[in-house]
Amino acid sequence: MKKQIAKALNLFGPFLGLAFVYIVFLAKAPDAFHSLYNTKTILQQAVLIGIAALGMTMVIISAGIDLSVGSLVALGTVVTALVLRRFGGEDMSWWVPLAAAGAGVLVCTFCGFLNGAMIAGFGIVPFIVTLGMMQIARGAAKGFAGQTTVNAPDNWLQRLMVVERQVQGPDGRWYGAWYSVAPGIWVMLALLCITYVVLRYTRFGRHVYAVGSSEATARLCGIRVRMHRVWVYTICGFLTGIASVMQFSSLNLGDPTGAIAFELDVIASVVIGGGSFNGGEGSVIGSVVGAIIIAILRNGCNLVGVDNYVQNIVIGAIIIIAVGLDQLKHVKK
Repeated sequence: MKKQIAKALNLFGPFLGLAFVYIVFLAKAPDAFHSLYNTKTILQQAVLIGIAALGMTMVIISAGIDLSVGSLVALGTVVTALVLRRFGGEDMSWWVPLAAAGAGVLVCTFCGFLNGAMIAGFGIVPFIVTLGMMQIARGAAKGFAGQTTVNAPDNWLQRLMVVERQVQGPDGRWYGAWYSVAPGIWVMLALLCITYVVLRYTRFGRHVYAVGSSEATARLCGIRVRMHRVWVYTICGFLTGIASVMQFSSLNLGDPTGAIAFELDVIASVVIGGGSFNGGEGSVIGSVVGAIIIAILRNGCNLVGVDNYVQNIVIGAIIIIAVGLDQLKHVKK
């Protein structure tokens, strides 16, 4: 009976946490909190964290950590903006923004590959490697941008994070379409489905869980542990690159100083969603739910008038509590 209850809590815990946080702000926040527009805004704010959390989930399942995602997001926005500024203009072709986004994603993917290669090839602790990459990527972003923001011409990428599409009413006035959400949300859901299938129904996904549960056992079973680590960090870099495109869409510029401490929100969403630093546990669905919880916390606190530093304290406390509960669970096992 206890095992069944524990299994149910692991499965539905993130959703219970989501319901609890939403109900708390529903009672405390002004009426604007539960408006349809604000709900769309919360989902839009969860996109950036949610997409990056998909890659971080794989890393944490494999008993790793990636502290460089915030710096990679900043680097990706700078590269995207530089390509747009170089090849774009008033009459730019549709493929120019696509190529710019691809360049940003490619750079982040390469950095993720370097993380995995150094961890797997030299046996360096993931914390140290990704901490170093965090500084390298941040410095590269500042260097490429000339230590300033990089403006870009108008392009269709900036419409990926528009909260709702506007429609013109019979009176000639413009209104928000109730059925529309930011296109970035559909991108996040598509990536969620893909990563869920990969982790749940493919041999690669099963091997990722096996490596995180016991690296020695996985190696004895014939799993190429080093290669899987390289792939996991490369995929994390790729998904972080897509998150950087969403960040660029929100800002429409490259900001080398942006996304500072972003990795903490990403890690928090994974931990809230059921991920374990001991490895072998985690769910991409739970991680996205965790990202929505983070978005609700920040949105609700802003509407209530809670200072930003208090939000950081609350999220930090949530990380400690979630990790503490996970450690207690493993001690009992």
